[in-house]
Amino acid sequence: MSTLLTNIGELVTNAPEDGWGTAGPGPYAAIADAALVIDDGRVAWTGPASRTPATDDVADAGGRVVLPGFVDSHAHLVFAGERGGEFAARMAGQPYQAGGIRSTVAATRGATDDQLRANLRVLAAEMLRQGTTTFECKSGYGLTVADEARSVTLAAEVTPEVTYLGAHVLPPEFEADPGGYVDLVCGPMLEACAPHARWVDVYCERGAFGADEAFAVLAAGQAAGLQARVHANQLGTGPGVQLAVAAGAASADHCTYLTAADLSALASSATVATLLPGVEFSTRQPYPDARRLLSAGATVAIATDCNPGSCFTSSMPFCVALAVREMHMTTQEAVWAVTAGGARALRRTDVGHLGVGARADLVMLKAPSHAYLAYRPGVPLTAAVWRGGELVAGGW
Repeated sequence: MSTLLTNIGELVTNAPEDGWGTAGPGPYAAIADAALVIDDGRVAWTGPASRTPATDDVADAGGRVVLPGFVDSHAHLVFAGERGGEFAARMAGQPYQAGGIRSTVAATRGATDDQLRANLRVLAAEMLRQGTTTFECKSGYGLTVADEARSVTLAAEVTPEVTYLGAHVLPPEFEADPGGYVDLVCGPMLEACAPHARWVDVYCERGAFGADEAFAVLAAGQAAGLQARVHANQLGTGPGVQLAVAAGAASADHCTYLTAADLSALASSATVATLLPGVEFSTRQPYPDARRLLSAGATVAIATDCNPGSCFTSSMPFCVALAVREMHMTTQEAVWAVTAGGARALRRTDVGHLGVGARADLVMLKAPSHAYLAYRPGVPLTAAVWRGGELVAGGW
C-alpha cells in the first residue's frame, strides 16, 4: 500500500533534484513545501506538495520538517555497570584515560546474557525514539573469547552493523603479555566472533594498541571477511588515521588530533572522518576541527560513541547541536553528517538519504526546519519515526 506524506514544511533528502538516489546519498539537499510517497517500505517519490501523485493513503505533516533517519556509525552498547563517578571526577579535574574501560570490562564479564540484552535493548529503543534508525554496535567490554563472542551475538539481535572490537584495551590478565593478547584477538577470539560481525575495529592509541599491533588486528579481521574501521587520534597525534587509510577502512573515528599528512590522507581516500563531539563534551578534551577537515575535502560523519565511560549519550540531535556550536559546522553540514555521513561511514547506500529507492527511514520533528536541532538544543523535538516505511516511534 502506498502512503503520501504531504504538507511537509521542509524535506531533507540528500538526493539529486530528480529524486533518484540508487547510488546512495548525495550532497545536502532539501525541498520546501514538499511531499513524499512511501511504497513497500521504500521511498517511491519526492517533490513539491502541489504535484503529488495518487496514493492509497494520505497523511498530513502539518508543516513540520522531515529528515532521513539518523545513522549512528559508532556506539558501544553491550555492557554492564555504570561510570557516573568517573564522569564526576573528570568534571572535578581528573584527566580522561583509556584505562577506565577496564571497570566496564569487569562488570560486563560478571553480567548474565539477559542482563546485557536488557540494557542493550533499552539503549536501542532510546536511540529509536530520538530518530536513529540505523546504528552500529561494537563489542569490546568482554575481552575473553566467550565474552566477546556473546557480545557480538547479542549485538546482532538488534542491528546488522556489528563490530568486533576485541582490540579495545589490554585486559588485566594480559598486562605483561600484550603480544599474547594480540595473538588471541587475531586467532581464537576472531574465529568465534567473525560469523556474527560485519566489521573489525581497533583502538589505535597510546595506552591501547600501537601501529604494528593494530595492523595485525585489521589484517586478520579482513582475512576473515570483515571490513575495517579504526579508533584513531583521540588522545594525540599518532598512526591511527594513516593506518585506517592504508587499510582501506570505512572510517577513522575521533580524529581529534590531526597532522597535515592525516588531513591529506583522509581527503584523498574513501575513509570517512567520523567525529564524536559527545566525547569531548564528556571529557573536556578539545573538539575536533571539523572546518579544517571539510576545507581539506574530507568526508565527515558525526556519531554518538554512546558508551558508559567517555560519552553516555545516545542522542544524535545533541551531537548535531555540539557540532554546530563547538565545531563550527553549519546546520546543513551537521545534519548531512548524522544522516548521509553516517551512511558513508557504514558503506550503506540505502539509508542516510530519501532518494527514490532508499529505505523509508524518516524522522519528523516538531519544528519547521532542520536548523531547530541546533537552534533548540536539549528539547525533545522528535514527533514521529518511520523505519522501512513503518511508524515505529511517536505519532502526530
